[in-house]
Amino acid sequence: MAGKKSPARPQLRLPPSAIIKRKPLSPTARRAGWIGCNFALNRIPAEARIWLVTTIGPQSSAAVPAASRPDLSPGRRDACATVIATPEEVRARFKRVKPLKEIPVTQRGWTLDVLNVVNRLGKTEFTTTDAYIFERELEQLYPDNRNIKAKIRQQLQELRDTGLLLHIERGVWRLP
Repeated sequence: MAGKKSPARPQLRLPPSAIIKRKPLSPTARRAGWIGCNFALNRIPAEARIWLVTTIGPQSSAAVPAASRPDLSPGRRDACATVIATPEEVRARFKRVKPLKEIPVTQRGWTLDVLNVVNRLGKTEFTTTDAYIFERELEQLYPDNRNIKAKIRQQLQELRDTGLLLHIERGVWRLP
């Protein structure tokens, strides 16, 4: 197709914590030594996910991705409403996370992991000290880093610069 430009594709990466290495195939396997991986979708921050199809459950008015509703039997899933996002909505959501592309790949994993931690706090407004609760967890993900608290602060600032966090005052942050 000469002259036709292909559509833009997201250039965002998964955080390293979302990639779970599997054990290598046995020596007798056709592809001996091959190592696969699984993706832990729950380790990708909600802001970095762009839903095209969502399901509104019969007991909830909030849109919930169909794949995350294992609690519903197939019959009850049929009672749910399926909502398909318009191209404009998808573009707006992508535009919101596009600044993550500007963060170097080596740092992006940290940024996404800290964003996940912020989401897990369950608050729209939080302090830097609240984020430190996950220091040990981040230390396990990044064992070579000996300055976890400083890195958390740095990544909160990165998230502020991308517009995914608002800095209210010293040590106080808010999700937009």
